Order: sequence, then structure tokens, then C-alpha cells
Amino acid sequence: MEWLIAPFEVGFVQRALWGGVLVSVVCALAGTWVVLRGMAFLGDALSHGMLPGVALASLLGANPFVGAALSAGVLAAGVTVLGRSGRLSHDTGIGLLFVAMLSAGVIIVSRSESFAVDVTGFLFGDVLAVRNADLGVLAVAVLVAVVVSVLGYRAFVALTLDARIAHTLGLRPGRAHAALLALITLATVSSFHVVGTLLVFGLLVAPPAAALAWARRIPAALVGATLLGCTATVLGLLVSWHAGTAAGATIAAVAVAQYFVSSALARLRDRVRPLLNPEWTIQEKVETPT
Repeated sequence: MEWLIAPFEVGFVQRALWGGVLVSVVCALAGTWVVLRGMAFLGDALSHGMLPGVALASLLGANPFVGAALSAGVLAAGVTVLGRSGRLSHDTGIGLLFVAMLSAGVIIVSRSESFAVDVTGFLFGDVLAVRNADLGVLAVAVLVAVVVSVLGYRAFVALTLDARIAHTLGLRPGRAHAALLALITLATVSSFHVVGTLLVFGLLVAPPAAALAWARRIPAALVGATLLGCTATVLGLLVSWHAGTAAGATIAAVAVAQYFVSSALARLRDRVRPLLNPEWTIQEKVETPT
């Protein structure tokens, strides 16, 4: 069992483990709604749309988290404004803003010859370089995500089913959508330093998608996504330690592998179950409380 325990006896690996677990929790809370509502493209756009803010913050000597938050907030606000205009489809508006923000970030980066290392860190992160201060930021992000998820649960469920239902129930779908955008923004901004923007998308989507293949209720999907994300963190760090691979990328790769395994097992379940129970016709979709 030495191979299993030895990596986590090292201080920086312990911090990486805690950082990955906290990222897994906040990404699961936001990512489950991303998958349920088909908002994966928005999550990808937000993760890349932080580049101009991070670039400006680094050039000005400011905190990159502040730049990332401002940049992601601008993109989220732009998505909301374009969505209300009704002139463009939701995906088209996201695509335009995504290209605009990413282009602005690349232009800013191109003006500095010494920015290559920072961009690499932005894209791929460095989970093994997590500091105690980063853990504090992540802990606060998890606390805020839990509060938003609990307070907005009924509104998020109604919004996922139909915005008209949310309006009928007096849940204010506009505010619920804005709160959901804020939750997704919180997850991407707080996580990019740990696993990078190219890889945070994996933890935002893969664990919830894997959990939803089995969970029949949203709370179960939230818990399942959290557990799968934490498992991916542990396994990813183990593989990275023994194989000498990049830790953040390995964690994300394990998370994606979990989805494919979960999907394959779910298809096998759907084929075998009717044979075991002739009355079974089809797996019910995720049940949502009213």
C-alpha cells in the first residue's frame, strides 16, 4: 500500500488534494445545472473568456483572480443582454462574445514578449503549486456556491424544466438565470488557477454528466458529481505521481474517462434490465421535485 499512501505524505501533494477536492465540489454544484440545461458551451466560453482580464491584471501587477472575475462577469453580463434582445440565438450570442473576449486576450498577450509562461499557467494551471491562500479562496467559493445552490434550488429546477413554469410559480426566471450564471462564473474563476481554463471545463461537465447517467433525482446527481470529482482528483494525483504526468491534466483526463465508463455501463444496464424484468420498458429521465 506504500504506492497509495506515499504521494499524499508530501506537503504540496496534500495541498493539491485539498485544492482538487474543493474545485470538485464547486464545479459539481455548478456543472450539474450546466449539463441539465445544456449550457456546456457557456461554461467553455466563460473559462476562456477570462483571458483578457487575467492578462491585464498580470501586466498591471494586480491580482489575477480580480481580473478573471471582472472578465468573466463582463462576458456573463453580455450573454444576458444579448439573450434578452431576442435578435440572436443563445448559442450565437455566446459564440460572438467568446471570440471577442478570446481575441482581446490574445491581442493583450501578444503585446508582451515575457507573457508566455503566464499564459501556460492560465491554460493548464498547476495543481501542485496550490498555496494555503488558494485553499482559503476555494473554501470561500465552495461556501458561496452551497448557499446559492440551496437558496436557488427551486428556481433552478423550475428554470431547467421550463422558464414559464418558473414565472408561474413566482420564482422570477430572469433572476434565477442571473444567479445560475453567477454560480457558473464563480466555479470557473475560482478553479482556473488550480487546473487551468482548458481543464476546468472537464471537471465542470464530466463528473455531472457521469452522475446523471445513474441519478434519478437532482440532489443525487449533485452528490454523485461531487464524489466522482473527488475520486478523479485522488486517482489523477496518484497517476501523475507515479507516471510523471501533468497533475491537472491527469485529473481532468480521469474525470473524462469516468464519464465514458459510466456511459458504457449505463448502456449495458439499459440492455440487460429488460431481459431481467420484461415489464421494464425504458429508463426514466431524471426526476425533479415539484
